[in-house]
Amino acid sequence: MELQGTVKKMSEIQTFASGFQKRELILLTQEQYPQPISIEFLQDKISLLDNIAEGENVKIGINIRGREWTSPQGEVKYFNSITGWRLEKVMDNVAAQPTQATPTSAATPAASQENPFSSNEDDDDGLPF
Repeated sequence: MELQGTVKKMSEIQTFASGFQKRELILLTQEQYPQPISIEFLQDKISLLDNIAEGENVKIGINIRGREWTSPQGEVKYFNSITGWRLEKVMDNVAAQPTQATPTSAATPAASQENPFSSNEDDDDGLPF
């Protein structure tokens, strides 16, 4: 799966006693009602965030993970997390649009009014259409 949006916030790297590391990114989706989505980058995937800054538009490849947990009282709870495994910068639509020079009227050739697809009986190329 992929999510695309603007980087709203990035946390610092969290290191746990076991040596496990993670870093969280908040992505603001680009839709009618933008959603702030928390995405975790784990272990070696943390380095994907090295060249990303808040405010940049990105596309993130994600996995959704679920866990079951039983409390000491015997109550079962379920948790979901979203983990990122790929990240790429996305150019703004304005910057990605090709620019064209405006032609002057002297340099513009006259447009032909002839339809190149019209049937011309003088042209017998043997095609049925």
